[in-house]
Amino acid sequence: MAKKDAGSRVRDALRAGAQLPDPGSAPVGPGKKPKALAKLEGAGERLSALQESLYAEGVGGGGRSVLLVLQGMDTSGKGGTVSHVLGLVNPMGVRYAAFKKPTAAERRHHYLWRIRKQLPAPGQIGVFDRSHYEDILVPRVSKLLTPAERRRRYSEINAFEEELAEAGTTVVKVFLHISPEEQLKRLKARLVTPEKRWKFNPADLDARAHWAAYQEAYADIFKKTSTAHAPWYAVPADHKWYRNWAVAELLIETLADLEPRFPEPDYDVDAELAKLKGVGVSA
Repeated sequence: MAKKDAGSRVRDALRAGAQLPDPGSAPVGPGKKPKALAKLEGAGERLSALQESLYAEGVGGGGRSVLLVLQGMDTSGKGGTVSHVLGLVNPMGVRYAAFKKPTAAERRHHYLWRIRKQLPAPGQIGVFDRSHYEDILVPRVSKLLTPAERRRRYSEINAFEEELAEAGTTVVKVFLHISPEEQLKRLKARLVTPEKRWKFNPADLDARAHWAAYQEAYADIFKKTSTAHAPWYAVPADHKWYRNWAVAELLIETLADLEPRFPEPDYDVDAELAKLKGVGVSA
């Protein structure tokens, strides 16, 4: 039991509850940038080794996978997290999907239709940059969902994520918690820096104008959809160095609990080594 408790240290500290951590805080782990960067380097080695064994397990016929769901206000660092954390592992074992406003074709289907099409295969780490939760957040803030419709979607999503867990996909849901003050700095940086202007979307200002409504919507999502099989974690995101370290550690703890194993070969290793000695290379 002691081993399991130690292995859940970061997950326990960042579990989303009624009170979220301060966006600029470091509730667990390194509290300074140099230490966090050093720890992220070591975390990258562990994460890469665990991901390789999970991928090999899938190639060998295993059915397990991990799905990282990233949600957060604009500029909270969803793309940056993907780059700095998932960039530490072999891209062959990663499936990435970014969900923007549904297309006309997607709107003709149930909102989970496009989500199901992007689920990770066995052995993969899937990453959702935004997700099915946008189908509650945006319609709720825009007042396009009745309370009854919202409750139905909560039930559908909980059932969907339970289905994933039963099929072997471990869901890790992360809310990147940024402050409005930090968001203002990042939005301004996108406007005043020519190389960053491509990231700016005028619609981001519309969402910022409804900040309180989005925070209320997220709080309700955490309350209604944080379950034993798919809990929510709140990662302080004002400091990019802390955000990256924390998400990497969440993945490491999750994978370590799964204990992925390299598959046993379906051939005689000694026999193949003996054959190799006698196999030359033709000119």
